[in-house]
Amino acid sequence: MALFGRPKYTLVNIKKKEIPAGLWTKCPDCSSPTYTKELESNSNVCSKCSYHFPLTAQERVDLLIDKGTFKERDLGLNSTDPLEFKGPKTYKEKLEADQKATGLRDAVITGCGKLAGKTIALAVTDSRFIMGSMGSVVGEKITRLVEHATKNKLPVIIVSGSGGGARMYEGVFSLMQMAKTCAALSRHAQAGFLHVSVLTNPTMAGIMASFAGIGDIIMAEPKALIGFTGPRVIEQTIRQKLPEGFQTSEFLLAHGLIDMIVERQKMRDTIAQLIDYSQNSKNK
Repeated sequence: MALFGRPKYTLVNIKKKEIPAGLWTKCPDCSSPTYTKELESNSNVCSKCSYHFPLTAQERVDLLIDKGTFKERDLGLNSTDPLEFKGPKTYKEKLEADQKATGLRDAVITGCGKLAGKTIALAVTDSRFIMGSMGSVVGEKITRLVEHATKNKLPVIIVSGSGGGARMYEGVFSLMQMAKTCAALSRHAQAGFLHVSVLTNPTMAGIMASFAGIGDIIMAEPKALIGFTGPRVIEQTIRQKLPEGFQTSEFLLAHGLIDMIVERQKMRDTIAQLIDYSQNSKNK
């Protein structure tokens, strides 16, 4: 006999309502789910544990620069394939894939705009493009930006988010960019102008060993991974257990490698204050 006289009655014949994809975001640090729109309105910082989610280069520009004032420079530069690199994917295939995925020509955006009403030169690397690594285009764009800033007496702000360091698909050409960018920044410093280096998660290898590590002021976001070689490789090499928190922003601040840790929501105001201080010091 059918239950309650209904031959097709069933307690499980109800479709489960699906939650739209992307509605919630799980924090990788505290595992708490956060409403994605709420996360975005909080500059992509977890409201529960203050974990700083990665930002794209354009999001970084929007975070720092006064709306409508940014003018991008050197848009037409493209990487070549000097080694004719071949692997599971050729270098050309990787470039094309990341260009399509990110909408960027390469791993950096450079340009000038106003921060709190003051004109600055800004470069931002993007870890989505071959891990934000520095090839010839990245090095050339940063060098040109710094030279423009020196000529026009502008402070330089470089936001680094690179887990890839020098881009070895280009061999020694990528390593040359480390010296080239540092030389341009040295001339900028000799001319008496400010360079603020902002380190985000991750900032590693050839990027950290070149322009990211030589700012007049070096600041970092909380809990960012910063160093030359990753902790697992170091442990395997020296065969010792590394200290707790090794290569985090907090560890490096305690040991004098960086000058300050600044939360993302305070980054813009902090940089504006540093520029004011630098310019006021010159005028005295």
